[in-house]
Amino acid sequence: MTTSPLRAALYARVSSQQQADANTIASQVEALRERVRSDGLKRDEEFCFRDDGHSGATLLRPALERLRDQAAAGVLDRLYVHSPDQLARSYAYQVLLGRIPPRRDRGRIPEPPDRAAPEEDLLLQVQGMMAEYERAKIAERSRRGKRHAARAGR
Repeated sequence: MTTSPLRAALYARVSSQQQADANTIASQVEALRERVRSDGLKRDEEFCFRDDGHSGATLLRPALERLRDQAAAGVLDRLYVHSPDQLARSYAYQVLLGRIPPRRDRGRIPEPPDRAAPEEDLLLQVQGMMAEYERAKIAERSRRGKRHAARAGR
């Protein structure tokens, strides 16, 4: 039985319109493309999912929706992201999205030996909590700055 090559996708995101306008997402995309190449996997340009200027606090993002649709259709074998908080700022959302792509029999990728290690789960949880904390701090600074500007008549 011949198996087809594994198909890889990549997902990149920046939160602000300022970052999107400055194209800061380009460095993420290039690093991910290099990682896919170094792993010897095939990546079609149609599987380069980019959300420019979309918050990680919500799952309603255009590229993420397309990615999830492709994963549900069983087209993808592996997903590359720069860090878990690119997928979501909430740990619960990270866990949900961590199941992309879904497991399937054809083209199954064996789990690395340490994949189920408690340390790896702990690291993902801590990263998720830190991402939530960072988002809350950004929101607080933004609120404080807007309040200050309003009091100054701007």
